Amino acid sequence: MTRMIVVTGGATGIGRATAERFRADGDEVVITGRREDVLAKTAADLGARGVVCDATDPAQIERLLAELPDRIDVLVNNAGGNTDFGAPEGGLEQLKANWLQNLDANLLSAVLTTTALSPRLTTTVVHLGSIAGARGAGSYGASKAALAMWNVDAAIELGPRGITSNVVAPGFTAETEFFQGRMTAERRQTLLEATMTKREGQVGDIATTIHFLASPAARHLTGQVLHVNGGALSTR
Repeated sequence: MTRMIVVTGGATGIGRATAERFRADGDEVVITGRREDVLAKTAADLGARGVVCDATDPAQIERLLAELPDRIDVLVNNAGGNTDFGAPEGGLEQLKANWLQNLDANLLSAVLTTTALSPRLTTTVVHLGSIAGARGAGSYGASKAALAMWNVDAAIELGPRGITSNVVAPGFTAETEFFQGRMTAERRQTLLEATMTKREGQVGDIATTIHFLASPAARHLTGQVLHVNGGALSTR
């Protein structure tokens, strides 16, 4: 049966790779994002539908609902990023603003979107976390750690309806806009050497894990954080 998939932040990087993976199954895919031109090109390339939506804006999420069908099988909360990159420095007021921006982008975007779409969900929600949520990276790491904890509440709430909720937490993943051109060759080598596999993560690695979580094979897997980082962070 053809499924309906919604991927926030689906125009580039991991979001695009995830949308492409579901499209390969013949699923219907709606991708959202803030940049209309980039979104339209990706939608055309993948045969998906693009809807402009800033996942931190309740009014835009309300408008998104009108563009979506009554049944949504899989929601992938991929929108976010480290808003500290390029953020201005200053006193306590600026520090507060910078922290709130990361919380908006990485936690509240998922909370708002999941809550709005919850009545229509049937199967799976996957949130994009980060290795930073376990290692610390200022307000970005804190926002991803908070996302992982809120995911437990989401899993508890959705579980009785047979809906799973999990976090996929990548380590360093190439082919994304995450570092916004600030990645040095030395830093890249350091991140590579930190892995056990001695290779960089690829967007397809993350997309495949998300796809697995939406499959029948993962029906009893919920409330979890799955780290996909080549062993750069090990868990037990």
